[in-house]
Amino acid sequence: MASLLYIHGFLSSPLSAKAQQVEHWLLLNRPDIAYHCPQLPPYPDQCADILDGVIKDIIAKDNSEKHNIYLMGSSLGGFWATWLAERYQLKAVLINPAVNIETLMPDYIDIDLKNYHHNDIYRLSEQDIKGLFSYRVDRLTTLNNYWLLTQTGDETLDYRLAVERYKGCHQTIEEGGDHSFQKFERFIPQALNFFEGKPFR
Repeated sequence: MASLLYIHGFLSSPLSAKAQQVEHWLLLNRPDIAYHCPQLPPYPDQCADILDGVIKDIIAKDNSEKHNIYLMGSSLGGFWATWLAERYQLKAVLINPAVNIETLMPDYIDIDLKNYHHNDIYRLSEQDIKGLFSYRVDRLTTLNNYWLLTQTGDETLDYRLAVERYKGCHQTIEEGGDHSFQKFERFIPQALNFFEGKPFR
């Protein structure tokens, strides 16, 4: 059985709009695909352990020789999806992914951070940020494993950095939009085609 792991962004949750859209679409259209979207803390080592544990658990429960595991990551979730894609040689759809974490993340040190969807409060240290850097992938080994979806109107991240970072990968660059990636749901069927090696443009 195929599995899709959706990785939400920084301070987000499985209640995010895109995570909900993917879950509902799969339920209605592809119930043969198991959906996974764990709640992730902003602490990098904990986050890595949770994500790695999900992948290992899927593999352990799958009796087939080929493990069909698909990754979707939004914003910082795109950073983590890239790490997993390289670690396990998986395909990943990246939605307005965070690339320049070295300039973004220090702004979040030593301040109270509230989750967007519930009342959890977090506080990151300088050591946490350094830990996040250790999960950065320096070189993409299989360019065809990635599909970048980005909108030029992203008010949070510079889309051009993602375009450069994933140069040579499949890319869809839309004018306008915003960081949430407007009307994302129209790409879900195409994402499944990409994962399954079918035409997806």
